[in-house]
Amino acid sequence: MSIHDKKPYGPIRVVLSEDEMPRQWYNLAADFKTPMLPPLGPDGKPVTPDMLSAIFPAPLIEQEVSQERWIDIPEPVLEILARWRPSPLHRAVALERALGTPARIYFKNESVSPAGSHKPNTAVAQAYYNKISGVKKLTTETGAGQWGSALAFSCSLMGMECKIYMVKVSFEQKPFRKLMMQTWGGTCIPSPSPYTEAGRSVLAKDPDCPGSLAIAISEAVEEAVTDKTGSTKYALGSVLNHVMLHQTIIGQEVKAQLAKIGERTPDSVIACVGGGSNFAGLAFPFVKDKIEGANIDIIAVEPASCPTLTKGVFAYDLGDMSGMTPLLPMHTLGHEFIAPTIHAGGLRYHGMAPLVSKAVLDGLVEPRSVHQLECYEAAVTFARTEGIIAAPESSHAIAMAIREAKQAKEEGKEKVIVFGLSGHGLMDLAGYEKYFAGQLRDYEFSGEDLNNSLKCIEGFPKPPAAVAR
Repeated sequence: MSIHDKKPYGPIRVVLSEDEMPRQWYNLAADFKTPMLPPLGPDGKPVTPDMLSAIFPAPLIEQEVSQERWIDIPEPVLEILARWRPSPLHRAVALERALGTPARIYFKNESVSPAGSHKPNTAVAQAYYNKISGVKKLTTETGAGQWGSALAFSCSLMGMECKIYMVKVSFEQKPFRKLMMQTWGGTCIPSPSPYTEAGRSVLAKDPDCPGSLAIAISEAVEEAVTDKTGSTKYALGSVLNHVMLHQTIIGQEVKAQLAKIGERTPDSVIACVGGGSNFAGLAFPFVKDKIEGANIDIIAVEPASCPTLTKGVFAYDLGDMSGMTPLLPMHTLGHEFIAPTIHAGGLRYHGMAPLVSKAVLDGLVEPRSVHQLECYEAAVTFARTEGIIAAPESSHAIAMAIREAKQAKEEGKEKVIVFGLSGHGLMDLAGYEKYFAGQLRDYEFSGEDLNNSLKCIEGFPKPPAAVAR
């Protein structure tokens, strides 16, 4: 099809002014029909805010437990976010033409941030709240390196020290992510490491362990809680409520951008999902609309090799490997699960954000899984039409958007599809190289794998049967 065979509908790039940036975060917890289950301590009793004070500053704890629908974004945070926000919404006209679909496909481009992904939306906020609380150093974990890069960037702006434990397989696969963190003043080391009790324990059992986010979290939390001066805290890039909250600026902008060009409510809203932050950022403002009666398919796309939502169970599980975090009510594969070494390192977490898990249980979100070969094929198609080389994580959303667009063609329906481009893949070209060389393969997660990985949670408290349906 010629590039002139289909004229674009309205603008190809929708940009909001700095003044149009949302001034509040949206809290989905306020709109659920039934309350969320609480996180639990080792004794099986609900965690109190005071119990979180060893790792988080008071303002973030307040947001974690808040039931307020809207929470103001501090002006110093808005000032930093305005360096790249509002991010553009693109009409993927070239992709539409290549697919021959009647669907209108839009993607929210979060790759324009300094760190190249959506992660600074919460990293800046977390660094700010820690800074005003007197914290001098933040520790964290990172998988693919996008979160570690974002926190190092944010800490550099706040004049804070930053230490990142990076999952070893990603540390080896993505050396330039480490260099990004170093450029912003962060210290990045492979996990499991010999520097913490948690890391040493894992290495004693398996010196060649490729690592996991659960292990890296254990190391980062351990370093924070063992600093008796209180000047070190822990920052998390996904899963927890306050992280989901900070990302909702994404979906709010999308709604404003669609309205600006007179586009109707989307038929499908699609984002990749690992721990949940990118998905929540785009989808939660639309979940609010769905709760209020809108007819929207909201699709969370995960790797078939780490199918937390599509094959995991809803249960109480730890967020880390060594038991330093509370028990969270979430879909999980078991905290001892170590995913295959797929290149979408940001989507290898064993559990899912409690807010996302509840949205799935309530029928507001549909989870789907995709194999990595289909994802890379979709990413290459996207690069050769729209020109952007997407992160392997984002390729899951692209693959599902292509599926939905092809279905629209088969049905002859003029659908509106919106997906999240959570980051660029310029630091992930080694994965593309292996794809082109035919060295990547798909991994199927079996029932036996699930049974084995869930043994570690057998003795934990169980959610009420009426909830874990």
